[in-house]
Parts: sequence; structure tokens; C-alpha cells
Amino acid sequence: MIKKFIDNLISKSSDALSRKKPKFGKRVDIPVQTHGIDPNLVDERAINVVRTLHDAGFEAYVVGGAVRDLLVGLRPKDFDVATNATPEQVKGLFRRAFIIGRRFRIVHVVYGRGREHEVIEVSTFRAYLDNAAAEQVAGNEKTSRSELAGMKHAVDSTGRVLRDNVWGPQEEDAVRRDFTINAMYYDPQTQVVVDYHNGFKDVKNRVIRMIGDPATRYREDPVRIIRAVRFAAKLSPLGFELEKKTAAPLVKSQDLLADVPQSRLFDEMLKLLQTGHALASIEQLKKLGMARGIYPLLDVVVERADQPFVNAALKDTDRRVGEGKPVAPSFLLACVLWADVRDGWARRLEQHQHAHPALMDAIDDVFHARIGDVSGGGKLASDMREIWVMQPRFEKRVGSTPFGLVEQARFRAAFDFMRLRADIGEVEEVLADWWQEFSMADDNLRQDLVDQVREEQQKRKHAPRVHRVPRADAAAPATATANRADSTGDAVEPAAGDAAAPRKRRRRRRPGGGSSGGAAGDGGGNPNN
Repeated sequence: MIKKFIDNLISKSSDALSRKKPKFGKRVDIPVQTHGIDPNLVDERAINVVRTLHDAGFEAYVVGGAVRDLLVGLRPKDFDVATNATPEQVKGLFRRAFIIGRRFRIVHVVYGRGREHEVIEVSTFRAYLDNAAAEQVAGNEKTSRSELAGMKHAVDSTGRVLRDNVWGPQEEDAVRRDFTINAMYYDPQTQVVVDYHNGFKDVKNRVIRMIGDPATRYREDPVRIIRAVRFAAKLSPLGFELEKKTAAPLVKSQDLLADVPQSRLFDEMLKLLQTGHALASIEQLKKLGMARGIYPLLDVVVERADQPFVNAALKDTDRRVGEGKPVAPSFLLACVLWADVRDGWARRLEQHQHAHPALMDAIDDVFHARIGDVSGGGKLASDMREIWVMQPRFEKRVGSTPFGLVEQARFRAAFDFMRLRADIGEVEEVLADWWQEFSMADDNLRQDLVDQVREEQQKRKHAPRVHRVPRADAAAPATATANRADSTGDAVEPAAGDAAAPRKRRRRRRPGGGSSGGAAGDGGGNPNN
């Protein structure tokens, strides 16, 4: 009896363990006649990486979002490759290849140079590992860096994976991926799609579904919360929606993002805003009840998305990405935070501070309050500063200023910024048009444009000031008009035809000079122009 009881207990324990094992899924090979992928949409450099690995005796596939996009007829912007070769083996097969990352070691294979370069990201098949059996650290990636050194699989106290560098077979790699539609493998040589978790079916049904238990998967890597929003935004025009079970834990899991490094959250925010679906991403955040709490700067973007200037910037970013043009995070963030800079500058000018120092102080306050140490001291910060500082300089269109300004490295970004301001009526349209013409002109035409502005300014400077008075009775003598003008303190002299022309008065100087007019670098400027 006792033996039978023990056997039953062991059997139940084994059953419980088997239930906890992940569903690796059954491999299904989908031929080209079924999936219909157009091979012309596959980047030749990705094909070359796969071919090189095959020739060296390794398995290799295009993987992830690229396969998903190919299945719906889109040309992927990025191509990732998965292989059973280790990072060191991959690196040895390519002339320009670099191993990056600590948490998740991958290889970047680089083609081309400069801005035109292309990176094919190559990852090694990951093994499935029970996080309960992983090495645990008390802190996080930042506080436990020395403790994590040498670990291949480690989690923190919440279950978040801090190291994931144990290699395994393809079926285990598939279950480690997040969404079913991102867990398919495509061999561009045989044109076969390998599917383990009904990803192909979910693509056809337009469903975004998490592999495994969504709450657990979000806990393993909280950044998946943001990825879910991004995919829902990107694919919503094609009819995709988050599965209810996948969407349900999102809001409750949001607190997990507090333990993610700020730099990683900053990067994920930029992916939300700069992949061509910024407005759709903001709508998804609102729809899912996640408009606040992901990242402080993202909260500001969502809050101001309906403001004309920020909305115009978001639309412009989506348009540029859609047209295949480059976008810079500095430009979009400069647009989002411009209201803070402008208002802080205006307050300082009202206190009779000089324009340029006032502008710089306002910018410093914005960086301290909104951005902090994430990117405030790098290139992003310097580009944002240049965009803002150039704005008052656009008001000065005489002398050497226009010629020097148009040669600045960040002129185009600053001009586009000013153009958006003109589009919403913050500055005059004629100013934007003038700079557009000036930037496209040759030296002779540029000088003509400057001379024209100088002549117009001189005409306005020397033009007599006309004081309008109430219209007198037609029979009243001209002297009556003179008397009325006299009463205002302006002496008037009769002119031909009994018309009265006022003499120029000496204008009193305003106290606290530099409160208006000129460029920031010249002791003047108006942030509201």
C-alpha cells in the first residue's frame, strides 16, 4: 500500500513537471506555393550571410519580423539571421563582423560604410532554460555588473532575465521568442518557412499572440510590453490586433519597467516614435490605458501629441520614414520640448535678461527637467541645442549672418524646424519662404536677396509715421485737423492740398536693451516670433 502511494506521488510529480515544460511545438515546413513570399523583397546582403553560413556547414535562416513582413507583402527595413553557429564562429566567417552585447550576445555583420552602411544582425539559437534554475542576483544589470561577469543565464529577484547566452536547437530557440508571428524562420535558398507555433496561421488571421503565458513572458523581459504596443501600432493598418490574453496583463505588468535601465527605455521610446508609426503608437498607448508610466519623456510626447506643432512633427517623422528618408531623434525631441524652451526664454526676457544667455539658461533647464543623464551630454543634446539656438538667428537676414548660417552643419534640421513653426503660424510664412529660396540659391542670388531685405528695412526705417485721427466734417478747415494733432503732442505742418504730414518725433529708448529684435547671438530675439 505504501509503495503504491509513493508510486502515485512520483507519478503526479512527474505529470506536474511535464505540464510545466514548454510547448516546443512541432516543426512545420511551409513551401513557397503556400506562403507566397516574393524573393525579390529579400535583401541580397541577408541572402549572402545565409549562404556564407550554409557553405561553412551551419544552419541559417532569415528570422523574426522580416519573415512576418515578407508574408504580408512588405519589404522589411531590417533583416536578422539566426544560426546554430556560435558568435565566435560567425565572426570568423566575415571580414567586418563585431560581437556586441552582454545580456544577449549577437554579431553585427556590416556591409558598406558611412551613412549607407547596412547591418545584418546574426544571433545564435538559444536553448530553453527554466528561469527558476537560473543563477540569481540580488540587484539589476547596473548594480550587479561584476556579479554577472561570466554568467550565461541569470535572473534578478523578479524573474527578469539579465543574461541569456546558452546555445541550443532551433525548436528551443523558437519558444524563447516573444510573439508567434515573430518566431518563424525563412531559408531564402530553399524558400521554405519553418514554423513551430502556428505563426503562419496567426499572420493569416491578423493576430498578435504571445508564445507561452503572457504575464510570465513580460516578467522575463519587461521591454516586451513596449514591443507589443509597437507591433500593434505598426500592423494595425493591416488589420492586426493584440490577442485578448496577450493584451490583458499589459497594464499590470507596466510597473516592471521601473527596473529596466533608462538607456534601454530611451532606445525603445525612439523605436516607438521613429519607425514610421509614431501617431499610431500613441493611439495604441491611449487605447490600452498606457498613456502614462512607461517613460517620463514618452509621457510628455503622448500628452502633447495633439498640440499643432508636436502633431506636425510626428506626422512629418512618419512621412519621412515612409519615404525612406533618414530621421534624427534630436529633431523630434526638439519639437516636443520646444514649448518648454520658448516659454522659459520668454520669462527670462520679461525679466530684462539678454536674449542669448536667457535662451541658453532656458535650454539648460529643459535638459535638466526632461532628459537628465540619458542623452543630455552627447550628440543628441548638442544637435537639439543647435536647432533651438538657430531659431532667433533666422530673423536676421542682412549682413553676413545668412551666409554663415546656411553653412552650419545643422542648418537643414534647424530650417525644417522653423518651417514647421511657420506651418502652424508661429513665425511668418514669408520668413520660411525667404530662407528656402536663399538656401537653394547661388552666391549672386543670395546677395540680391539680402540686398532686397536691407532696402525694405531702410524704407520702413525712414518712412514717416502717420497718426490717424478721427475724420472731421468735410467743411471743417484743415487747421482743425492740425489742432487735433497738436493736442496729441505731435506738431503738424500743412502740406500741399491742405494735407497734414506729421513731423518725426524723437523716440524714447526703452530701459533694459536687448529685449527685442536681432538674433540670439547679437543681443536680441523674440521666442514667440
